[in-house]
Amino acid sequence: MDTLAEAVVSGAPPEEIGRIPLPGRFLAAHLRAEDAAMFHGETDKDVRRSLHVGEVAMPVLAPDEVVVAVMASSINYNTVWSAMFEPISTFTSLHRYAREGGYATRHDLPYQVVGSDAAGVVVRVGDGVRHWNVGDHVMVSPAYVDDQDPRAHADAMMGPHGRAWGYETNFGGLAHYTVVRATQLVPKPAHLTWEEAASITLCAGTAYRMLVSDTGARIKQGDIVLIWGATGGLGGYAVQMVKNGGGVAVGVVSSHQKAAILREQGCDVVIDRREIGMGDGDGDGDPIEYGKRLGRKIRAELGEDPHIAFDYVGRATFGTSVHVVRRGGVVVTCGSSTGYQHEYDNRYLWMNLKRIVGSHIANLQEQWETARLFRHGGLVPILTDVFPLAETGDALRLVQDNRHIGKVGVLALAPSEGLGVTDPQARQRIGEHRLTSWRRYATTARV
Repeated sequence: MDTLAEAVVSGAPPEEIGRIPLPGRFLAAHLRAEDAAMFHGETDKDVRRSLHVGEVAMPVLAPDEVVVAVMASSINYNTVWSAMFEPISTFTSLHRYAREGGYATRHDLPYQVVGSDAAGVVVRVGDGVRHWNVGDHVMVSPAYVDDQDPRAHADAMMGPHGRAWGYETNFGGLAHYTVVRATQLVPKPAHLTWEEAASITLCAGTAYRMLVSDTGARIKQGDIVLIWGATGGLGGYAVQMVKNGGGVAVGVVSSHQKAAILREQGCDVVIDRREIGMGDGDGDGDPIEYGKRLGRKIRAELGEDPHIAFDYVGRATFGTSVHVVRRGGVVVTCGSSTGYQHEYDNRYLWMNLKRIVGSHIANLQEQWETARLFRHGGLVPILTDVFPLAETGDALRLVQDNRHIGKVGVLALAPSEGLGVTDPQARQRIGEHRLTSWRRYATTARV
């Protein structure tokens, strides 16, 4: 550990942190451009082979950026895509971004530091940064937007130059340090540990935009919401938001064990997808038939069809989502973990006046609103497993194989779990049992 990292970990004051030089190199989980073709023709694209943990160079800081000493990060499926070099190598995105010139050229390197979540301590601020200071405890939003684009001022996610940090950019969060724009920073809830805070922004922020925000489905009291993959990172937060908003959560999962977890977490209706014949959910079956079976099950429990389908699974579920939501209903989607080419019967969409809403990450206001819900205890982390940075490949493989529950965390500079709480009274008020209720679902605790 370098001198600056040691100071941050020991809780040194901001003045001391600001005096210590940035290290020239730091430890990071990264991919190598030379490996981009390594999986061609292979069936099992084991991400442990493509992900490396080793030293990389500290980039130059732009005026609107900060350097964050990363205490913890977490795994998202976009890092799985990056490490499989699918659907295209993310080095293609980095090369394209570098064509903009200026500081963008820094991102086009023979390696990419990945990771789209982080919590840590600000250790440097660029000359153009106004609202953040060395020593601030922060979370990092993955929305890497151009705040000088006029379209971004109505909604930052509508700016055409927006990117996903650590996926379409370099210098991601699975590292000892990350370089991010000031417009990505969100105050860390003081009652959360580093690893808990690092599990929030991508999944919880995305779920907020999909369900709660004016840009998404805009749930209201009484809405029935179908949530695919309801024990995953996105799905787990979606269940909480639906319940908080007075809605009825219908969770679909892939095993008896996951069904039991959802019931423990208070999901109103729980359906094992195997009960409707979906099996492994590869998307090869008849989505209309699945929709009829699923609809019958939901109506048997609730007497009516869902208002909203929360779908990030993609090819395997999308046609069923379009079929099963009620007349005038909404399918909101933010991803396609089972494939991007969706098929659905358009008659069920246009003749029943349904809508499809595309959603991507969250703008900074939505991220701050999401963080506020955590501060007040309305939302709690869904963190389960925690790995050290050196074992990031194993953590990534766990998510690639869909053997995880909730969010999988990675300790970066934090030497152990449980650190980073600066408001123990708030933690006690919200309840340790609530804040850690998902930890018992860690893979190490499962048979």
